[in-house]
Amino acid sequence: MRTVPYKPEHLISLSLQPAQQYLGGFVTQAYADALARYDSYTIMDDAGAIVACAGILPQWQNRAFGWSFIAADAGRHFTYIHRAVSAFLDRVPVRRIETTVDCEFAAGHRWARLLGFSLEAERMRGYRVDGGDCALYARVK
Repeated sequence: MRTVPYKPEHLISLSLQPAQQYLGGFVTQAYADALARYDSYTIMDDAGAIVACAGILPQWQNRAFGWSFIAADAGRHFTYIHRAVSAFLDRVPVRRIETTVDCEFAAGHRWARLLGFSLEAERMRGYRVDGGDCALYARVK
C-alpha cells in the first residue's frame, strides 16, 4: 500500500463503492481536475490499483470540506486507508473540516466518527447531487 499525490485520472478510473455509485455521473473530468488544485491524495495497493482518493476543498480561511471516494473492493485495505486519512486530517492546517455522509450509509457514519468528526446536522434534505439526504459532520481542532 502506498499514498501518492492525487491525479485526476485516478478518480476517473476508480470503481466506486456501492454507497457512492450515485456520484458516477457527477464525477466528470472537469470535477476530477478541480480536485487536483487542492491538497489531495490517492491510495494504491501494492499492484498499483487505486483504492481511494481523498482530500480537502478550502471554503475560506480555516474552513474546508473533506472528501473521499472509495473503491468497491477497498474493504481489505481499510485499515491502511483509515490511518492515511486520519494522518492527513491531523496535519492539515485548517481548524474546521466538514464532511457529509449519506443518511442511510451506516459504515460512513461510523468512519466519520472514528476520524474525529462530530455530527452537526442529522439530515440535510435534498443535499446530494441526486436529491438524496446527507448528514453534516465537522472536525474542529
